[in-house]
Amino acid sequence: MRIKRGVNAVKKRRKILKLAKGYWGNKSKNYRIAREAVMKSLNYAYVGRRLRKRDMRSLWIARINAGARENGLSYSRLMHGLKVAGIELNRKVLADLAVTDAKAFSELCEKAKAAN
Repeated sequence: MRIKRGVNAVKKRRKILKLAKGYWGNKSKNYRIAREAVMKSLNYAYVGRRLRKRDMRSLWIARINAGARENGLSYSRLMHGLKVAGIELNRKVLADLAVTDAKAFSELCEKAKAAN
């Protein structure tokens, strides 16, 4: 008696074609081409998850710098002043304060100035 494995092969192809749904042209229809496109896109997604962390940090730094300069400080002087003053807020929180709560951010800047 022979073993028929068509079901598993179809499942494997269906999984790839489902991931390729929405791709342009043969990339969403042809299994062989879809498999290459899916592998590449999954790799891009993997890399992108790491790049997003870098991008967000640089965005936070840009926002903090803009807020600091409005209060007469540079980014590096602000960060040093906060460290000396013992205020341990991360860049994500500082950037959020700079954008949403300018008053609280300016108070932090005054403390950083005093500590410098």
